[in-house]
Amino acid sequence: MRKASIVLLAFWITVLLAACIGCGKDPEKMSDAELGLNAQQSSGRRVFRIYCLSCHPAYSTHGNKGPGLKGLFKKPYLPSGLTSTDEHVIQSIVRGRAMMPAFGNQMSEQEIQDVVAYLHTL
Repeated sequence: MRKASIVLLAFWITVLLAACIGCGKDPEKMSDAELGLNAQQSSGRRVFRIYCLSCHPAYSTHGNKGPGLKGLFKKPYLPSGLTSTDEHVIQSIVRGRAMMPAFGNQMSEQEIQDVVAYLHTL
């Protein structure tokens, strides 16, 4: 009985520690490696910082000029009301939307794909 309790306690401690990795750290200040980003996602993060961050906070649901993007693909709908799909996000980036300017002429197709890969990590 005691051994089972120790095993159960060790399990819960492990679960709590795993859930708290990065606790108290601002994800914006964490490295790509700390965030577990692959090469494409890291590239997307760099592109995001250049073109998107001034209006869209990545790790917040509250926006600046545009909506925060935390959990963007975890929700059924984008802030625009479109379904949360790669296609609709790419469309918004390329063509713009409401107050958001179009970036289709400024960003390469690869940069757009990289940003979408990064947005999936939020």
